[in-house]
Amino acid sequence: MAVQSGRDLLIKMDMSGNGTFETVAGLRATRLSFNADTVDVTSMDSAGGWRELLGGAGVRSASIAGSGVFRDAATDGRARQAFFDSEIPLFQVIIPDFGTVEGRFQITGLEYAGSHDGEATYEMSLASAGALTFVAL
Repeated sequence: MAVQSGRDLLIKMDMSGNGTFETVAGLRATRLSFNADTVDVTSMDSAGGWRELLGGAGVRSASIAGSGVFRDAATDGRARQAFFDSEIPLFQVIIPDFGTVEGRFQITGLEYAGSHDGEATYEMSLASAGALTFVAL
């Protein structure tokens, strides 16, 4: 696999609930994290006192984070609406030369910032809210 441009890692949001996805505009940095909790089943009988984990158990989750500048009133307004209405819309994360992750996420954080001599910026955090699908390229 060749080196990929970071700007090709895209976060897309279902704008109207009918599967019409648009890139969340103005993002400069994006991150997708996958997590899996473990279930420790270590006991006095564990070989050599080594920890044992129960395969297939635990909670899996994903989180998305992004930060950038304002570029598009439509995607900014949709994200703000989803946050204040506690919606859980569909999102897609496009990972270049890898595939697409899709599923429902809740926007858990919106931050706005700006300085007197710079541009207004925003940051958003999302948490998975159900099963995710992955389609490889």
